[in-house]
Amino acid sequence: MSSSSLSATGRLPFHDSELDVRKRVDDLLGRLTLDERLAMLHQYAPAVPRLGVAAFRTGAEALHGVSWLGVATAFPQAVGLGATWDEDLVRRVAEATSVELRAFHLHRPPAEGEGRTSLQAWAPVVNLLRDPRWGRNEEGYSEDPVHTARIAEAFCRGLAGDDPRFLRAAPVLKHFLAYNNEDDRCVTSSGVRPRVLHEYDLAAFRPVVASGAATGVMAAYNLVNGRPCHVSPLLEDELRRWAEPTGHELFVVSDAEAPSNLVDLEHYFDDHAESHAAALRAGIDSFTDHGLDSDTPVERLREALDRGLIDEVDVDRAVRRQLALRFRLGEFDPDLDPYAAIGPEVIDHPRHRVLAARAATESVVLLKNDGLLPLDRAAGPRVAVIGPLADVLHEDWYSGTMPYRVTVAAGLEEAVGEVVRVTGEDRIALRSRTTGRLLADTEFDVTDWGDGVVTLRSADTGRHLGAKYGLLVVEEERIKSWDVHETFRLEPVADDDGTVLLRNVLTGRYAALDAVDGRVAVTAETPGAAERWSREVVRDGAAQARAAASAADAAVVVLGNHPLINGRETQDRTGTALPERQEAVLRTVAEVRPATVLVVMSSYPYAVDWADEHLPAVVWTSHGGQETGHALAAVLLGDAEPAGRLPQTWYRGDDELPHPLDYDVIKAGWTYQYHRVAPLYPFGHGLSYTDFAHRDLRLSSEVVPQGGSLDVSVTVVNTGARAGSEVVQVYARAVDARYEAPRLRLVDFRKVRVGAGEAEELAFRLPVDRLAHWDVARGAFTVDPGDYELVIARSAENHVLVARLTVTGEAPAPRALVDRDTRAVDFDDYAAIALVDENRTTGDAVAPVDPTRPAELVFRAADLTGAVGVEVEVARPGGAGPAWLEFRAADRTLGAVDVPVTGHRYAWTTATQRFEEPLDGVHDLSLVLHGDFRLAAFRLTSSRAVAG
Repeated sequence: MSSSSLSATGRLPFHDSELDVRKRVDDLLGRLTLDERLAMLHQYAPAVPRLGVAAFRTGAEALHGVSWLGVATAFPQAVGLGATWDEDLVRRVAEATSVELRAFHLHRPPAEGEGRTSLQAWAPVVNLLRDPRWGRNEEGYSEDPVHTARIAEAFCRGLAGDDPRFLRAAPVLKHFLAYNNEDDRCVTSSGVRPRVLHEYDLAAFRPVVASGAATGVMAAYNLVNGRPCHVSPLLEDELRRWAEPTGHELFVVSDAEAPSNLVDLEHYFDDHAESHAAALRAGIDSFTDHGLDSDTPVERLREALDRGLIDEVDVDRAVRRQLALRFRLGEFDPDLDPYAAIGPEVIDHPRHRVLAARAATESVVLLKNDGLLPLDRAAGPRVAVIGPLADVLHEDWYSGTMPYRVTVAAGLEEAVGEVVRVTGEDRIALRSRTTGRLLADTEFDVTDWGDGVVTLRSADTGRHLGAKYGLLVVEEERIKSWDVHETFRLEPVADDDGTVLLRNVLTGRYAALDAVDGRVAVTAETPGAAERWSREVVRDGAAQARAAASAADAAVVVLGNHPLINGRETQDRTGTALPERQEAVLRTVAEVRPATVLVVMSSYPYAVDWADEHLPAVVWTSHGGQETGHALAAVLLGDAEPAGRLPQTWYRGDDELPHPLDYDVIKAGWTYQYHRVAPLYPFGHGLSYTDFAHRDLRLSSEVVPQGGSLDVSVTVVNTGARAGSEVVQVYARAVDARYEAPRLRLVDFRKVRVGAGEAEELAFRLPVDRLAHWDVARGAFTVDPGDYELVIARSAENHVLVARLTVTGEAPAPRALVDRDTRAVDFDDYAAIALVDENRTTGDAVAPVDPTRPAELVFRAADLTGAVGVEVEVARPGGAGPAWLEFRAADRTLGAVDVPVTGHRYAWTTATQRFEEPLDGVHDLSLVLHGDFRLAAFRLTSSRAVAG
């Protein structure tokens, strides 16, 4: 608020820019009525005219450029930014994004009811890419927590700007926590045991929050250990605890409609007042629910207040966090805000175009090269650019509208002259068996996206066939909507060669002729009611591709996915294979043109085993934005070095991946850290056009104490004939660990550009705590004394130098279980166990996955000396059959505890049992669960404890 606008309200303490921000916030908060404060808990917080306070909304999408607001610079997808391994570049991309976001905020007319564009940027996504089939794979940076945290922190700093007082934009990390599946995402529970929680899922968020780079977090849709993330105690116990030293509190927002899901889908609470109260108390500060309708969520919170489920302190705590953020964004100090003068000309600025080209280029990964690349421009090669992605660029759900589109074909044509462009897609006619008429009076080019899903694009207009308004229409030039109307299945009719049924994927209904007017409607519920269509091939796509390749010197085949089809928000992929028709076109081209490059343009990894075996060159890029074609042309022709490295593992096609809902990366064998089968392309992989040697690995000390640190140095030499970029990756592994340690774990990395014949010495500072694991016996991170290896590598599988390191310190004592409570979830190993909530607000427990079969917990190296009995905390709603908990050690049963019925899963009781004889020695203790009950904790008791 400028000084000139204060006359209506007078100058109040919260207007005083020289006053401490906390006092300004408190002053403003104290002047708001209860109704005004309650209204501020919704995403669309209304203005308070009597105080001169403007309306405020949370949330603008800015994942790889500003999205949903019109034309804006489109950078590579987040997974592509992760592939750059370049923190400075990512920071600059985020800086450009936030500059454009400021321009939209300042100069875009507010949409009705929505207010000005928010400066709270809902980015970056910090969820780890555990499963390459995750529908939102494109939104994350990496499968590794260290890599993800580093890139995310850089993106946050770019969004926020460098001013010590004011934020250019306010970055919000998504989505907390353990969110990696789209199918049934609002009702599925991610089972995350303490080691996985602390070493993997929290490990990506912790450094970003602790650095102060993030200003907020968005809670995830899913449940973790049976409890919805929107009421997770981890919001306060972990996130906000990490943020305390930064001097700023996190502003935590809900995901869209997630507060309502607590009742409507998850049935976790009985009514919305109870659920909203629980979310507010757990730490949700802003409710993104019911769109522009703030009345419904606010009335639920008002009811919660009236019922005593929350009090004004809970409301004030959340509003205070919002106001503190608004002060940091300069809302109340426009005359001092260093970003207030940003003009609309920054949107699609020429500098941003250059940056988009660099980001797209740096993200390209050379997966295989037997000498075909770079293509010899001097030879004037005739190039055929083939495939469904050869001459088109697609936007994803979180893309902005591209200002222009340089396709792969266009980029190559600009660089080498005329190229041949063919899609390799069949052109077909669908003719009604009833009327003989062509569907929509046009022929269609058919694109196969896998799993039998195709799109049909009019050969006359280039627009897609879609099912809208109950009819089939040829309407959309681009597919970009939440509900995709333009995907179909051509289902063959049995015993009727060439005849198909046309089924819309979104509705599941078939095309049929309207009995009244003969129009084609998408209304048939069954195949029997559907119209039959003759599928006539007008142009054979494979033959077209073959001819183009035969006439060329080199073929570039561009295959991959559409970001809004078969793998997107709300839909996971079913596998990792290329679409069948795309693979067939590739093989056809390679058969006649050995000099074939496969370019995979995708949001996620594919199993390209055949291509790796039979083609001389394979390249990957994410959907790289407006400059994709220039970037790929530069790399394919050698004008730029392939500088990207894979941010996640590319598994082989016959590698059976774990179940998507198995979140235990350790036991399931996810990611390069624990996967037990050699991948097709490993994490960190990426080839170069030059050669590098690594030498002179030195440690400042080969023996370091727990809590110490050391310096690691290595020299990188470019032994090739051209300059290039190398990503030096530093991994660690424990030798002979007492726990199931990672095969390898990234502890540091550095991207460096080295001139031909030049050398670069790199130094890394390595605190010993980077070798730590979560010790379940102590409930803390621990670095075990013993031997470790530090590995300098070009990827997780390509190790070039290894050094041995010894950590000194006190060896861990056997696990003490006698006369102390041990949480059931703090096991070392398990079988057939599900992680569940102890109650609605806090605590985890365990239960058998299948109550009809035994389940087991193992507590290793436990000192059982002196134990004469056991106490267990159990809950048992009821059910048929007995339930008991068996204790075993040294291949014998020590005793068993009968579990009584308690009547509810949250009704806990203590059951006890004496052992037949006192226990002695250190053993692996097994707890075997029989029947339907929950176990929260147990305590081995000594005779002294019993007597007391």
